[in-house]
Amino acid sequence: MEAMAIRTRTILASIGALAVVVAGGLAWMAAPPALEDKSPGFTGAADLALIERGSYIARLGDCVACHTEEGGAEMAGGRALETPFGIMRATNITPDPKTGIGDWSFAEFDRAMRKGIAKDNHHLYPAMPYPSYARMTDEDMTALWAYMSQGVQPVEKANMPNGIGFPFNQRWGIGLWNAVFLQDEQFTPDPAQSDEWNRGAYLVQGPGHCGACHTPRGIGFQEVAMDETGRAGDRFLAGSVVEEWNAVNIRNLWTPDHMVQLLRTGQNNVSSAVGAMADVIEHSTQYFTDEDLMAMAVYMDSLPTDDVRPDLPPPEPGRDPAPVPETLFTTAGGLGYAQFCADCHRNDGQGVPGVFPPLSGNHVLSAEDPATLTHITLTGWKSVATDARPRSFYMPSFARLTDAELAEILTFVRQSWGGSAPAVTEKQLAQARRKLDPAIDSSTFQTPRIAALLDEPNADQLVMGMRLNAQTRDLLPDNVGNDMNCASCHLNAGTVAEGSPYTGVIAFFPAPQARAGREVTMEDRINGCFRRSMNGTALDETSEEMKAMVAYFDWMRNEHVAGDDVPGRGIGSVDTSLTPDPERGKEIYARQCAVCHGDDGEGIRDAAGQVIYPALWGDRSFNIGAGMARTYKAATFVKQNMPVALHDNFPLGQGGLSDQDAVDVAEYFTHMPRPDFPDKVHDWPDGNKPKDARY
Repeated sequence: MEAMAIRTRTILASIGALAVVVAGGLAWMAAPPALEDKSPGFTGAADLALIERGSYIARLGDCVACHTEEGGAEMAGGRALETPFGIMRATNITPDPKTGIGDWSFAEFDRAMRKGIAKDNHHLYPAMPYPSYARMTDEDMTALWAYMSQGVQPVEKANMPNGIGFPFNQRWGIGLWNAVFLQDEQFTPDPAQSDEWNRGAYLVQGPGHCGACHTPRGIGFQEVAMDETGRAGDRFLAGSVVEEWNAVNIRNLWTPDHMVQLLRTGQNNVSSAVGAMADVIEHSTQYFTDEDLMAMAVYMDSLPTDDVRPDLPPPEPGRDPAPVPETLFTTAGGLGYAQFCADCHRNDGQGVPGVFPPLSGNHVLSAEDPATLTHITLTGWKSVATDARPRSFYMPSFARLTDAELAEILTFVRQSWGGSAPAVTEKQLAQARRKLDPAIDSSTFQTPRIAALLDEPNADQLVMGMRLNAQTRDLLPDNVGNDMNCASCHLNAGTVAEGSPYTGVIAFFPAPQARAGREVTMEDRINGCFRRSMNGTALDETSEEMKAMVAYFDWMRNEHVAGDDVPGRGIGSVDTSLTPDPERGKEIYARQCAVCHGDDGEGIRDAAGQVIYPALWGDRSFNIGAGMARTYKAATFVKQNMPVALHDNFPLGQGGLSDQDAVDVAEYFTHMPRPDFPDKVHDWPDGNKPKDARY
């Protein structure tokens, strides 16, 4: 798992030292220090408060993250760590006397925590961050031992052997590393600082072991500094690259309030946790007291850095809209972003508060090394599930796009919101792809690339056609009467399989339409959407805007002719024999839909009042003449395309509800109040009106 993987470099510390020792032919091992009797003298039930305190300290140290395998018993070990030298397995640290630490003494536990030496005197790999735990106070170590020995459920589970070959399985080299690099002094408060600052320093340097990932490594792969003092103190927490992630510089990174928000919820209005940090928040920091989180934030905020803290716009309503990059619709990278990224991160890069992180001011974009940016793009992202924000949202992997395409998109993103961050190159993407080996979506649907519009002789017209689909309400305010765009139903400007894509659709027009009782043209079909789905007025068929939209559809023809079986066309199917349950649909809506469409179906807007996601009922939604106002029609769309970010499938993580779920929630929202459609009396003149029609 990622929390273990990010600590691979701490293993390299011991492995690096061991390699030096082996190469030099030394056969020296540091003798384990003598054990001092430090029995805490527990008295059973009287120590319940101490055990409870120890449970909190275990949270501070994030013990569960590494010592619990997915689906396994807590603290029973078994979690695999993949390293360049083989597989390492976390050990059982439950108080089971046969396979765990149940027969250890406190002195043996204390030595392992501070010096990395187990009961049988073998050296631990510093994947267990004992250089940081060494800073813990005796009182905290005693409480932790009380919890580990009396508060954790014993589990008999034998430790699995490591798959690390010679010479890296020879642990005696770690003794030399300890002799040279281990600083095992306990934390000493700074009398010149406040109690809050000292508490934060203790938590960051000690049990929280933040430096294990966020501090650069030296020649022996040791942390170059364990605190802010000394010759290398200015490099403590100054950031590093770990397993293709940027463990960022957290010195004076954000305001204390922003830092607390991220550590508590996994997100703030600047960024979102990724990689191992997401695991740390899920298992550890979300459970810290408010006082401890603020103390950590105050300490980190006090550390000087040359990095510039981004100037963030105020989040309160009424502020001016954020600017849209000038190159959004004129470059291949910009158009790629508009197609694959803007639905979540939006054209202005502001994201969706509490759901999708902003790009403006985001350190992932502005980092000199794009490691985290390329990692997320190739392998995807999942927001942290916390008590404060229990639902996870996904960003799928975009490994299906070529390195050249991704380089263009990521360069556009960095040039637009990453300050002076350099371009991302194809070479960097290729190197990251080789190391990460991401799975690639296997769908047979050939996603049209909007960036290819720029290669056409009528590129300006085609780009305008695409924009009229994606920004309909903004570009045609006289024709749109609600908060919808064409792309509200035709996802990613009509390029998503079973998201009502435009691929090949123009080849089927003119075509008979039962609702109209006649043959309709492409222009008729477009105007039907303006009048129904967008509750507006028809577009002049001779206008440049209509010509641009039709030209865009024609570009999407892709050599198809009428009668072809076009992969991904339409919106799939749903079982229309199912009986809808609107009460159950109301519950599904609250759980799956309200975060984007509002508790009362009103949609959501940003602080500047701009629509992010449209209303599903009320005056600003589609009218009863729209296809989406029909239960089974809406259910079919919902099943395939809603909600977005529910899983990691390309390109939007869309769909995933069952047929019954989709039918129930569609019955609920389609029958909520919405505008009338005066011309409904002319629909289905020849009969055969669908059973789910609203009139």
